[in-house]
Amino acid sequence: MAVQRSERATAFLDYYRCPAERAGVGTLPGRSDEPGYFRFGGAVAYGRLVGGRPAAYATDPLSDVSRDVTIVGGRPLLPFDLSEVATNLRQERYPQNGHSLLQKTTSGGAAQSLYYLFRPYLSVGVRKHLQKVRLRDWEKIPFPKWPVDRSVDVLMETAMAHVIQAQGCPIPFIWFWPDAAPACMMLTHDVEGQVGLDLCDELMDLDDQYGIKSAFQLIPEGREQALHRAASQIRQRGFEVNLHDLNHDGRLFAGKDEFDRRVRRINEYAREFGCEGFRAGVMYREQEWFDAFEFAYDMSVPNAAHLEPQRGGCCTVMPYFIGDILELPLTTVQDYTLFHILNDYSTALWQRQIDIVSRHHGLVSLITHPDYLVSRRERDVYVELLQYLSERRDRDGLWAALPGDINRWWRNREQMTLVRDQDDWRIEGPDAERARVAYASLEGNRIVYTVSPPAATRAFA
Repeated sequence: MAVQRSERATAFLDYYRCPAERAGVGTLPGRSDEPGYFRFGGAVAYGRLVGGRPAAYATDPLSDVSRDVTIVGGRPLLPFDLSEVATNLRQERYPQNGHSLLQKTTSGGAAQSLYYLFRPYLSVGVRKHLQKVRLRDWEKIPFPKWPVDRSVDVLMETAMAHVIQAQGCPIPFIWFWPDAAPACMMLTHDVEGQVGLDLCDELMDLDDQYGIKSAFQLIPEGREQALHRAASQIRQRGFEVNLHDLNHDGRLFAGKDEFDRRVRRINEYAREFGCEGFRAGVMYREQEWFDAFEFAYDMSVPNAAHLEPQRGGCCTVMPYFIGDILELPLTTVQDYTLFHILNDYSTALWQRQIDIVSRHHGLVSLITHPDYLVSRRERDVYVELLQYLSERRDRDGLWAALPGDINRWWRNREQMTLVRDQDDWRIEGPDAERARVAYASLEGNRIVYTVSPPAATRAFA
């Protein structure tokens, strides 16, 4: 369930968990009244800007404000509020195609309702055609960046580069993942119908063959007895169970009154079935409303939602908090989209996204559906994906974790502190024995991370 947390530090300190006295980042006075787009260190940002007028849209010419940083007392002052900009991007508070994302759940509402009314009676072929028509301009979307957007992470790295330059030395911080893992991977399965429910055992057998435990998201409404049986069987095998919407009719975020009515039932199901995690149907979302959920973590926000019915994206490959809920963003394409929208029956796109995310120490988050892995063709692609994931885990040391494990680690990391220990640093706090001190330094213009202990130091570019 949702865990109450103390007031967070600035987004920068929250991201790196570094000592405030060594890594403070401030804001210059005089920000613009209206937010807009600009660039900082190669990243696209959205927020209020000092000394200039930001652009209205991401397609406009964007000014780069990287050189407008001032150093005062060994502390960089940025021409924007980094916490504000990070929140704007993560929570999708930016305009898209001339329309605010706050309008996204109401636009096309009638068409959306009609589609979901007839969806159970539509073949996959008909659904594919309708979805392709709706998504036909996806390759023209300039922002977020496809296939992975790291705008928030690049903003943090650029701010860290200015801190290093201001301090004149490497900056210590608490490494992102336990046991010095370079990145994390999380495999989830959204179960939509009886066909998918019947295949859960077979899918667990496949996952177990490659030593990967996964999480199953189950739809509760109208399936209470089946959910009880399935949840018990899944948990007995060491897998995880979360809730998947209320009834997957696409209407959860259609309006605030409807959401408030449904969320009460969702929370009741969460308590009844002991589920700590949630994913909305079709990745529909309104992050401003998430505080009504009684979950510890959510998995409904894509990194770059070009091929989702609701576009946008959180622009980060790292978990982040929305109030007391930890968001575990989706950082790869869904299997249905890969097979039926892109007509791609290979793991090439998955591998490309996994490589980008893991190279930058992020969360590799994947969704597949038992309902869409019925035929031999799709199943063979899924097995190839499992082979690739197990190879990356064994070769590169990626942490293969369940969403619940990631949630516990990220919350513990938030409570950890770096304490000076003579000429070195040590970590104090829950789960500190698995944490590692890392150092951020510059090689030319490139941020490099080095993870302690010295006896097993590993450098990551």
